[in-house]
Amino acid sequence: MNRRPGRAPRGSATAGAALSLVGAALVMTLLWMVWFWVPTEALQGVVQRIFYIHVPSAWVAFMAFGVVALCSAMYLWLRDERFDRAAVSAAEGGLIFTTIVLISGPLWGKVAWGAYWVWEPRLTLTLLLWFIYLGYFMVRNATENPERGKRFAAVVGIVGALDIPLIHVSVLWFRSQHPQPVVLRADGPSLDASMGLTLGVGFLAFTILFFGLMMLRYRVETLAHHAARLESP
Repeated sequence: MNRRPGRAPRGSATAGAALSLVGAALVMTLLWMVWFWVPTEALQGVVQRIFYIHVPSAWVAFMAFGVVALCSAMYLWLRDERFDRAAVSAAEGGLIFTTIVLISGPLWGKVAWGAYWVWEPRLTLTLLLWFIYLGYFMVRNATENPERGKRFAAVVGIVGALDIPLIHVSVLWFRSQHPQPVVLRADGPSLDASMGLTLGVGFLAFTILFFGLMMLRYRVETLAHHAARLESP
């Protein structure tokens, strides 16, 4: 498991850069489809186009925090630093995409509901998730012992992921102003073909971009780890 000081895997950087470029190209394709290709939704009008950014961002945010929870559990079990570096790299990406969700949602809500924010279950639980993972980084740096900080953060990462299924079912279990799911439905997706294709490109673009950025961040974290080992007495 241990590598010699000064050595860091370069494959993750090359793959990360390649995935980031592919992801960025797909995001540009998505934006073109959103503004020039997919038809305007009849009931909501132009504001519905936020949907193609908002929903894929939410998907990536939840997936990222699933990666955090899995890597955190593996770190606590094996004490392998690589899992901790993967967890913190995913957490940074997840926090960014959750922020996009919390910005794009209220922009839609201002037009649809007449208010940027409503304290309803899904919005409140998503905001709670954002604070949980902000706490992940605060706990990580709150102790003088770095290893203890990593363990505390790993616990937060695992517990915080429990919020994700609650966010998904909140619109089904509680009275909610948030729209019902249009993709993960028992009777299948309710989108027409062009809307479904645009949303699919959004899922693919944001997922590839996330993993590209995560791998680049992992490379930086690995270099910092080896630099710290070289400087230690």
